Amino acid sequence: MGLNVKSNPRGSKYEGNMKPQSNPPSEMDVQLALDAGEKGSNINCSGFDFSGQATSSPINQEDINHLSFRSVNLVNVQVRNLSVTVDVRPSITSISSLVSTWKGEKDAKVILDDINADMPAGELSAIIGGSGSGKTSMLNVMAHRMSVGSFTTTGAVTYNGQPFLRGISNAYVMQQDVLIPELTVRETLLYAAELRLPASTSHEERVKIVEEVIMQLGLKECADTPIGDNEHKGCSGGEKRRVSIGVQLLGNPSVLFLDEPTTGLDATSAHQLVKTLKYLARNGRTIITTIHQPRSEIWSLFDHITLLTRGKPLFSGPASAAIEYFADLGHSFPAHENPADFLIDLAAVDNRTPEAEEASTTRVNSLIAAWRQYTEKASTSGTRVVRIDDREKAEEQAVGSQSYEVAVTAVPFWRQLSVLTRRTFVVTYRDPLGMFGIFFEAICMSVIIGWIFFKLDGSLAGIRSKQAALYIFTSLQGYLVLLYEIYRLTSMEIKVFDRERGEGVVGVLSWLISRRIARLLTEDVTVPFIFSIITYFMVGFENDGAQFFRFFAVVLVGQYLAVTFATLSVGVSRDYSQATLVANLSFTLQSMTSGYFIQTNSIPVYVRWTRRVTYVFYSYAALCTNEFDGTFYDCPYGGPEEPRCLEYHGDFILVDQLGLKKNWYTVPMIIISSMAVIFYIIAGLLLRFWTVDINISKPRVNDSGDASSGKERINTNQQSEVQKIDVGLDDVKLNIVKRGILKSQNKKLEILKGVSTTFEAGKLNIIMGPSGSGKSTLLNLMAKRLRSTAITSYKTSGRMLFNGALPSDSVVRSLCSYVTQDDDALLPSLTVRETLSFAAGLRLPKWMSAEEKRRRAEDVLLKLGLKDCADNMIGSEFVKGISGGERRRVTIAVQILTEPKILLLDEPTSGLDAFTAASILSLLRALADEGRTIISTIHQSRAELFEQFGNVLLLARGGSVVYSGKATNMLPYFEACGYQCPSTTNPADFALDLITVDLQHEDRESTSREKVKRLIEDFHNQTANIAQASAIGSTSEPRHISLPAELGRMKREPAPFLTAYLILVHRGTLNLRRQPQIIIARLIQVLGLVIILALFFSPLRNDYYSVQNRVGVVQQVTSLYFVGMLQNIACYPYERDTFYKEHYDGIYSVTSFFLAYGTLELPFEIVTSLLFSVLMLFAIGLPHSTSLFFIMAFNAFCVVFAGESVGIIFNTLFSHTGFATNITSIVLSIGTIMAGPMSINMPEPLQRLNYLSPLRYMARNLLPYSLRGFKFTCTDEQRLPSGKCVLATGEQVLELYGMNKDKPEFMLGALAAAVVLYRLLAYLGLKAKMGERILRKVNPLDLTSKQ
Repeated sequence: MGLNVKSNPRGSKYEGNMKPQSNPPSEMDVQLALDAGEKGSNINCSGFDFSGQATSSPINQEDINHLSFRSVNLVNVQVRNLSVTVDVRPSITSISSLVSTWKGEKDAKVILDDINADMPAGELSAIIGGSGSGKTSMLNVMAHRMSVGSFTTTGAVTYNGQPFLRGISNAYVMQQDVLIPELTVRETLLYAAELRLPASTSHEERVKIVEEVIMQLGLKECADTPIGDNEHKGCSGGEKRRVSIGVQLLGNPSVLFLDEPTTGLDATSAHQLVKTLKYLARNGRTIITTIHQPRSEIWSLFDHITLLTRGKPLFSGPASAAIEYFADLGHSFPAHENPADFLIDLAAVDNRTPEAEEASTTRVNSLIAAWRQYTEKASTSGTRVVRIDDREKAEEQAVGSQSYEVAVTAVPFWRQLSVLTRRTFVVTYRDPLGMFGIFFEAICMSVIIGWIFFKLDGSLAGIRSKQAALYIFTSLQGYLVLLYEIYRLTSMEIKVFDRERGEGVVGVLSWLISRRIARLLTEDVTVPFIFSIITYFMVGFENDGAQFFRFFAVVLVGQYLAVTFATLSVGVSRDYSQATLVANLSFTLQSMTSGYFIQTNSIPVYVRWTRRVTYVFYSYAALCTNEFDGTFYDCPYGGPEEPRCLEYHGDFILVDQLGLKKNWYTVPMIIISSMAVIFYIIAGLLLRFWTVDINISKPRVNDSGDASSGKERINTNQQSEVQKIDVGLDDVKLNIVKRGILKSQNKKLEILKGVSTTFEAGKLNIIMGPSGSGKSTLLNLMAKRLRSTAITSYKTSGRMLFNGALPSDSVVRSLCSYVTQDDDALLPSLTVRETLSFAAGLRLPKWMSAEEKRRRAEDVLLKLGLKDCADNMIGSEFVKGISGGERRRVTIAVQILTEPKILLLDEPTSGLDAFTAASILSLLRALADEGRTIISTIHQSRAELFEQFGNVLLLARGGSVVYSGKATNMLPYFEACGYQCPSTTNPADFALDLITVDLQHEDRESTSREKVKRLIEDFHNQTANIAQASAIGSTSEPRHISLPAELGRMKREPAPFLTAYLILVHRGTLNLRRQPQIIIARLIQVLGLVIILALFFSPLRNDYYSVQNRVGVVQQVTSLYFVGMLQNIACYPYERDTFYKEHYDGIYSVTSFFLAYGTLELPFEIVTSLLFSVLMLFAIGLPHSTSLFFIMAFNAFCVVFAGESVGIIFNTLFSHTGFATNITSIVLSIGTIMAGPMSINMPEPLQRLNYLSPLRYMARNLLPYSLRGFKFTCTDEQRLPSGKCVLATGEQVLELYGMNKDKPEFMLGALAAAVVLYRLLAYLGLKAKMGERILRKVNPLDLTSKQ
């Protein structure tokens, strides 16, 4: 039985003889109907009635499963004359910004313009509109989440007549899901319940409420699944959305704000979620949400709507009055259309033709003027705007007994401390790679340092080495802990804290203390103890228990100093690169004042005071006192009374060489312990008062939201002229095996269960199903994007066929393009036209000329309606750019540049409003009309778009096929199975409702699960007949095909090296040039270091103390090693991920990317190295010679370059950036220690290993160049009995450090060779990594072979 579709001026209406089948209404249904009737609605069982009004979807008590929330105080929210403008002048770093500021000029954009709205308690209020209409901005202002800064707000938002929200229980559900990936769904909600529910709530009550939330939000089947992240597979995007909402529901707020809560959810899950919100509203809560694509049944649940366009209101009032209001203005509502789609269409500008654009613009402007006139009239007459429910009516609707106190009162401090401590402990031990990295770093560093300084004797060289070892214990080990702690904080922990603190459930003090208690035994004490016990006895310090525990106490406090200062750095900036900049400059300052590199008494007076506020100075002083105080070492000339043994006295070392005091241990320990507390206090103050703002840059000129919607220019080819390719899947199965430590711990998950279907060319083939049905996984399998790893492997079987034949890899690569769900591959600082131009240059075949590629890019630009935003930047979450719909179009445009015969798309309409989503699907329909095979997953579809679907594949949760065939045959098939679709219901929504297991009630769960199981079995039983009628059912063995001759011109090969290299360099230069903050950060890293060095070392003298200073200044050049690593970590992971995505498409080689990345580094490294050399020679006081200037610049360049190379190696080898940071830091630290000045006598194996370090060659050429021929002076007290100075010449210093025999010219050449070798290893590592990915990927073409 077919589905008759009749078009009307605005859309489609569904007619037929299929009758609704419904159960008798419950008492609650009748009451809802009466309530709705008071508002003017006509009710039937589902969908719409024939008067054109939206009808109420039944909500009975079973739907909400008796959520056990307490009642709340009623809060009426009112918005009056709300306007928001933003200063969109360029960044302060730009010249134009400085000029405009000096002239007093302002460049303001209106975000919201004179909005009035009433959102009474007990109602579900929705803010709707197209892209760029200001929905989220309005919600943020109402929720007090729009920080001042560049924003100017006028008007008022009141809550029960008061402008303050702080005293009202409220919650905000963000668009982004900020959840801890290591926790399961149930654990996340349980911890949230402990932080949000009143202290009087018992454990049993909390568990009961959490289980009810899990049931209500359909999270039962994933309750024990980890949340997961990009690195570790966990919950789906839709499941994470529901968890985020569940977390906020547990707070039982009086006012609940939700920003796009249904984004990423299928239609059925979205409907169930909004039903829950409706029930919560009927219990007295004020629910305010923005929403993009509400299905018809969702619309019927809204009590109040606010319709926006370009920041201006078109309507605000009861949902039941909206249709009548616009009908009075001459815009009648067509029967059987979704009211939300109708209103969003009214508010949108139709750009399909110039005539339509002019007409729709006129219509929108008239509607804006009509609403403004209406509100002004209502205001002057003293009447209400449309209707505001009386508070008494809201009170009558409120369910529950006595209300509790409305003020937000966080749970007691001790409860917070207990919950956060337990949660942090769980998260810590569930990150095995992170924990392994911490302990590996401690053990590896201690063993290697102990080996380097193994059993030091009492000679002068041994004494110098002990000083170096003590410095390493106090500074370098803490620095490595500092870097990792910053990474761990910025990656997720601080984001969760900011969210929970903004919600008022977590205090700064409890969060700070809980992190240290949770890691007391796992890290804070254990790591320092392991490090201390290994190094202390390997180095050969005194076998005295008291002396060891004094040593351990210093290292222990150093651990706390590192983690507390890391928290302080993150308090300054949440960005990793900026936080590490603070840490790096601080560490350099700490090194200067420690007394090791520069003698404390010779520090210039103007900075000498800084040692009193730096903890490394006191830590080093305490360790040196513990080791040298009262000690006499092995003097070859005699005993302590021998004058020539002066340098062997510990007191002489402390006072004369290091500038410290005798017997000075207790005071430094008290000071550094106090500093750790002070750092935490400062960090707490920063976290409490230093607000986190989003930077706003100047937006695009066109402010109309998605200007590209409807402007497609598809020139449809004759399908008879195009070779069409049907894609068939034959019994495709997929299992995921997650390997444990032991084979018995391996877990096997069945993702796809025998999928057989045909996707036809020239049609829009749609894959639908609830969350967890395997839609995206199936597309990834077809697109060859599933790749096994050491932990996760994919086992597949079945076949994918092109026109009944098994295609080769070259065929798949040449014919298929894949549009992923995210748009991360787009560079935010490029314009749309630049993005397509660069993509054309990289993707189009080499036989096309540059002009032909440019024309192709312009043609695609016009084809996808991107002309109006062609010169606007892509933008990011921090920088305003093009709209979400335009970003989707750009991503599609990039993939169709090569005119693929098969286009795969994963959720192309997710997160888009109904009008933009319809425009995207219309575009895909037009691309299919060109003869392409379009295969797309989709979550929610408006009703009139269903008629554009060609073939539909329905997957149930678990990857089983429920239906596969033509869209026009879907409803008759289900009718034959005994399930009729009501004539007024969206067929796509009906199908999703039918195949979704209802997890909100146990009785309905078993019934719906049995229904879905029966539908799966029914379709499975009929697949034999379907297979006989399709090409994939042929009994003959399918033939293997290579690339046909007629498609030869379409064969895709990576762009030639030179072409790709030049384009990547050009693209990277543009992207970098438009991000001045990155340029400034990279310059400051080096310049900040050398400025600090200049402040402390300048001017270098020639006295006895200057021996230590001149060696120390060369040793400080090794700090550039870490600068290179930090610059790499700040940029390379993002560049790497972008390269991976483009490399999957096979558009350019590893060599092209690697050399382009290196080319973009070079200018920064050359410029900063020259500036570094200038300041080192002229500010610090090294010999002023042209040769030494270029030698210093060359050494600086090589050290930074080598540091970046090491960063590339480990960030390529490990995708876990934190672990890569730990390993990289270890390697750099070892190189720094073994460079020469810090380790005079090393074991022979380590000396040989040191030949691989570029720092060895740096030290062994810089020291000779700067010391040879230099004369030192000394005081009479410092002279030997012979009257000579201990160290009189530079040659004697070189002899002391074992560098007098080195040829500096040879060392310069060896340094250059080492740097080239490191970069070559980085290149080979990336090459091997991509080769590994290719070898491990799942081959979806011939799936008969197990992997």
